[in-house]
Parts: sequence; structure tokens; C-alpha cells
Amino acid sequence: MSTTRTRTILTAAAAIILAASAIGGTAAAQAAGNSDQDGGFDAGSGTHHEGHTALAEAFEGVDRNTAWQQTGKLNLNFPTYHTEGIAFSEDHIFLSAVQIIEPTTKFPVPQDGFDRTPGKGIGHLFVMDKAGNLQKDIILGEGDMYHPGGIDFDGTNVWVPVAQYRPNSSAIIYRVNADTLDVHKQFEVKDHFGGIVMDKQTGHLVGNTWGSRRFAEWDLRGKQLATWENPNFFIDYQDCQYVPNSKMLCGGITNLPQTPAAGGTGANYELGGMAMIDLKSRSVVRDVPFQQWSTAGHVATRNPQPVQNDRRRRPPHHEGGPRQRRRGQRHRNHHL
Repeated sequence: MSTTRTRTILTAAAAIILAASAIGGTAAAQAAGNSDQDGGFDAGSGTHHEGHTALAEAFEGVDRNTAWQQTGKLNLNFPTYHTEGIAFSEDHIFLSAVQIIEPTTKFPVPQDGFDRTPGKGIGHLFVMDKAGNLQKDIILGEGDMYHPGGIDFDGTNVWVPVAQYRPNSSAIIYRVNADTLDVHKQFEVKDHFGGIVMDKQTGHLVGNTWGSRRFAEWDLRGKQLATWENPNFFIDYQDCQYVPNSKMLCGGITNLPQTPAAGGTGANYELGGMAMIDLKSRSVVRDVPFQQWSTAGHVATRNPQPVQNDRRRRPPHHEGGPRQRRRGQRHRNHHL
């Protein structure tokens, strides 16, 4: 039996682009290493490719005492507005964001089933190279549906929901080819869906509504196959990603009122967190708080959050020595 001790490190590229409309500086980040190349679902061929389960296994070891370390930053030199979701392909970084032209306004009483005006805005899907240079700004949305949400990359396509900026409304699900950047309007759905993942085992899409209170599952034609309530009230999910096998890993926040001594009920405290959801049992299998803060003063999981697994080996009896990669293992880091 080998005496080599393997250590699995989970690092999150959480927080991500936080400077909403500032040019040149946006954002902070935490780094992520990737040693397990996940597969994808090819919407054209209907074939399934499932990768390793190392990320899910590593997340099972994360708890409230996990020590997080920032390992890099990537400054962007273009306006990012209010960012929502992020995904990495082999050649690109995809970042969704909403540009608010006219904010929504709450009604004194609901009107036509809505609690607020639609507002006005522009939905963006920024396409960058791995150095953060903007290559293309894809405008998405129609009419009152201008708010992109959390996105997911399935190995071939980037999936982007673009919804009205109010609950109980409507959304468009877009498919963007990660190589050609061709945009296809896949289908429309009723209700605000602010996040989406592709289940690579089933080839189905799973989305979450406003505040993550409800999930829905569709086939690629938009037929709703199932819907269920979120049993967890810990956080509202901001951005989710698929995790083998048939799981989704989400990051988000809850704004909690403060005590008088901490600023009063008019002040909010941002509780950040992450949750892993089993798409088969439709249950939360693990959730943990995440209280790392960006340079903008917000909790890191307030905005897009890609998470990857970083596996490294340390030789035995050399606790202070350099870490070594596992033989034959591919290793890459994404910094944002």
C-alpha cells in the first residue's frame, strides 16, 4: 500500500465581479484549480458525457471551519454592470450581467399579478479570453425580459435564462454555442427563473425561480417535466453549476436585519453560503456559510461563483515541502 498521502483541496472562485458599473477595476476573486475534466451534454447529438465526482466528494468535506485562501485576481477593463452568472469553457470566460436603465418600482398593492413595475434594462453575456479581455458582448432578452441570471456550461453550450426583473413573471432560456458564439432561443417559460443548470445524466435543464423558492425541470423543447419547492431557507441562490453525478452546487446570500446595536433594522447583514443539491432526490445534501468579503465590501457569494476541485499530493514526512502534482494529472487554474 502506498504511503503517499493525498490531500483534496476545494477552492472557490467566488466573488467575483462585484464592481457593478465601474470601468477598470472590477473585481475580486478567489481562485479555483481544476484537475477533473467534466464532460458535457451535446444538445445536437443527444449524447451524455459524465465526468468524475471529485468536486462533490470534496465539497462534502467543507464546513464552517474551512479555511479559504484567495489565490488571484483578474481586473476587467470594461463596464460589467450588475453581474449574475459565470462559466468557463476551454477558450472563454462567460459572464452574464444586467444593465439597469430604469429601476423597478414597488406597487402599493399588486397589479395584474405583479408586485412592481417591469423597469427597463439590457441583458449582457460578456465573452472574454482567459486573461479577461472582452471579445464579444452578446445582448440577450426581449421586451420586459432583460435580466440574465446564473448560467451553466455543459461542455458544448452555455445556458442563459433571461427573465423579467420581478417575481411571478416570465423568462427566455437561451443556448449559446461556446465555440461559434451562435445564439439560439431555446424556449420561453412562465415565472422568473434566475438560474439554470444542465443535468448531464438526463440531458434535462433545471432552473430556480425568484429567491430560489421553486425548481423546475424541462426537456430541451421546454416541456416541464417536474417542479418542486425548495425545502431550504438558508440562502437565496445567485449562481449554480452542475456537479457530477446529477447534483448542482449553488452560491448565494441572505440579507438579514441587524440589531439596534449593530445599526438597527434598517441595516442589513449579508450572510453568504453555498449549497449542494441532489437532482435525483431533490434535496439539499450539504450547505455551509461562506463569509469571505470582496474589496467592494460584499460577501463573495453575492455574485457569480464557479467552484472547481484542486487535487494535489504532498509527500509523506515532508510537511513543509513543496506540493507535487499527481502523476499524469492535468492541472489548470482559473483566476477571476
